[in-house]
Amino acid sequence: MTEEPIAHRPPRGVFLASLALLVLFWALLAWLKSDESVLPGPWHVADVFWTEAASGRLPRDLAATLARVGLAFTLAMAAGSLIGILLGRHPRLDRWADPWVTVFLNLPALVLIVLCYLWIGLNETAAITAVTLNKTAMVLVTLRQGMRACDPALDELATVHRLGSLARLRHVVLPQLQPWFALSARNGIAVIWKIVLVVEFLGRSNGIGFRIHLYFQQFETAHVLAYALSFVAVMLAVERLVLAPWEARANRWRRFP
Repeated sequence: MTEEPIAHRPPRGVFLASLALLVLFWALLAWLKSDESVLPGPWHVADVFWTEAASGRLPRDLAATLARVGLAFTLAMAAGSLIGILLGRHPRLDRWADPWVTVFLNLPALVLIVLCYLWIGLNETAAITAVTLNKTAMVLVTLRQGMRACDPALDELATVHRLGSLARLRHVVLPQLQPWFALSARNGIAVIWKIVLVVEFLGRSNGIGFRIHLYFQQFETAHVLAYALSFVAVMLAVERLVLAPWEARANRWRRFP
């Protein structure tokens, strides 16, 4: 089996130092610009953040966005994984479905969002559907490739031992697909929340994207940055504490002594 590269997380000290340098770079740019209406400094944005958090607006909108991200992510992972495994396991079906996959994979997210709002309406169903459709194609392609990379010798061994379909899936297929599930989840969460913000920007009445749209219209750059960075911080925490360790564990079996 072809060995895939294993992702390594930077040490905690390097990670925090890198973030500190990013903030310092931001502060330097703000100082050079000397116009807080264009580029407010970190302390100004921090003041806005605490004000919005104390008012309750930021926690409510953050929770609304996280709920949409969580639901759309779960639906896309489930649908994309199921279809991807089926296409990877059945080449004839894959040949017929490949043009469909290509179309959905290359259809711009903005187009799908607008079409869902036009067809379904400016409601939560349309928002979740648009995000799920965008992400499903990406998951599908990753899991299909994972199925193609599965070791045929293990499949033959399962046949020799007369494993049933469920036992074969549980003991042979899914363990080999763990790194692909982790890769799909990690890449997906980095994309899906950006799509959710666009969905909220265009047609929802709450969420981080809605607030960014509102403060964009009012030319409140500090508020836009405060809301955007609050969600970026949450996604960094999810990536660092959940997804990256999961990917490392899923790839551990690939390491050779």
